[in-house]
Formats: sequence, C-alpha cells, structure tokens
Amino acid sequence: MARHVVLRAAELPEGESRIVTVRGREIAVFNLGGEFFALVNRCPHEGAPLGLGLRVGLSESDRPGCYSHSRPGELLRCPWHGWEFDIRTGQSWCEPSRLKARAYAATRESGAALVKGPYVAESVPVAVQEEYVVVEV
Repeated sequence: MARHVVLRAAELPEGESRIVTVRGREIAVFNLGGEFFALVNRCPHEGAPLGLGLRVGLSESDRPGCYSHSRPGELLRCPWHGWEFDIRTGQSWCEPSRLKARAYAATRESGAALVKGPYVAESVPVAVQEEYVVVEV
C-alpha cells in the first residue's frame, strides 16, 4: 500500500471530518479525539456518500425504558438509508456479519518523519515543522 499525505492535522479539528481524493478515490477522514480514521466515501449498501452522513453515538438498552448513550460522534449514519457504521472499524451496525465499510489506516505523523519517506505527496508542499495526516491506500 502506498502512503499519501492528505492534509495537515491542524486543518481537521477534533470532531470534524473531511473528504479527500486519493488516486481518484474519495476517502472520508475523521478526527475522533485526536485519533484519525479514514473510510471510503461510499456506503456498501447502495453507494451513498458516507462522509456526508450524520455522526452519532451508540445508544444501548439492557431492558425496556432504560437507555445508555456512549461513544458520542463515533458512528456514522448513512445519509440515504440511515445505516450506521463504526468510524473506527467500518463495521456496520445494521448487518455486521455481512456489511462493512472499507476502512483505511490513517496516522498522524510529524513532517520530519514524512521526509524520511516513502510517501506520495504529488505537488503537496511538506513543512517539516508541521504535522500531516497520512492515509494508506
């Protein structure tokens, strides 16, 4: 897999996402509490642009009328049909045994580490003192 610099970490504040294009493929990059994750911007159900979906948390219940909420903003709801996917893994919450959004490794690395290569930065300037988000495709 090739490594691609897609944006500066500072350009993607905590709790936000950005859609980038890598080798003609749209990828949604997410910042969850300072950790970066990336999913293909295509729902495996019917091809909706996942990166445009609503970010939600996990609601669970162990008995009727008693709910707990956790993992705020860590699930992505498809904008077309509402199917939910775990941003960290791409796992579907609708049919977990059958459907999974394609997930890519995304890391936060210093510019100095990137200069040591190998990476693809095609016409993207690298500032050694800045941090960049790198996806592997």
